[in-house]
Amino acid sequence: MSPFRLLLATTFLGAAACGAATAQQQDDAQQQAPAAAAEPQAAAWEFGASLYGYFVPQDRDFALPIVTADHGGLHLEGRYNYEGPHTGSVFVGWNTEAGSKLHMNLTAILGGVFGDTHGVAPGFELTLTWKSFELYSEAEYVIDVDDSSESFFYNWAQLGYSPLDWLTVGLASQRTRAYHTDLDIQRGVFLTLTHKSVSLSTYVFNFGWESPTVILSLSVKF
Repeated sequence: MSPFRLLLATTFLGAAACGAATAQQQDDAQQQAPAAAAEPQAAAWEFGASLYGYFVPQDRDFALPIVTADHGGLHLEGRYNYEGPHTGSVFVGWNTEAGSKLHMNLTAILGGVFGDTHGVAPGFELTLTWKSFELYSEAEYVIDVDDSSESFFYNWAQLGYSPLDWLTVGLASQRTRAYHTDLDIQRGVFLTLTHKSVSLSTYVFNFGWESPTVILSLSVKF
């Protein structure tokens, strides 16, 4: 083969090889593009704010605000008047969830209590959802660092049924020292109306046992 034909053949083979390599790179890029698009986005912050108004015949009326912030598994929360009058608390926790038909959301929390009460409070917040039913419970044990005999177990629980997307009715109970009552565990009923991320609830506790306590709440998530 003459040098000219050898050079021509080499040039042709090189061009073909370059074309094949370019085509292969394009195929690889196309295959990698969907995978890159499928990568999960970083978790965004989610915020919530609730205001509870307590109307207590045998004690003072008061407001109980709660604010929350969640980022992936991280949970932050602040409360006032929850553990007692003129008392605040802050919590840090971790969110986990499991299940499909019976779905569970669990947040383990640990917080500090300050104000009229000083202490440390481990606890949890639990939600179980099945079809149109939802069981919610939040509990904490406040370890009073000033007087261990004043340590106390707090609990709020409710079982709701949602016949409509915007309506929930159910039963509720609470154990608290936020106000005075002759009942160790208070029992009641509630009704919640929801529109998008806003919920308005009415609770009536202790009806039939003593003068009823009425609680109104407004909650927003964003």
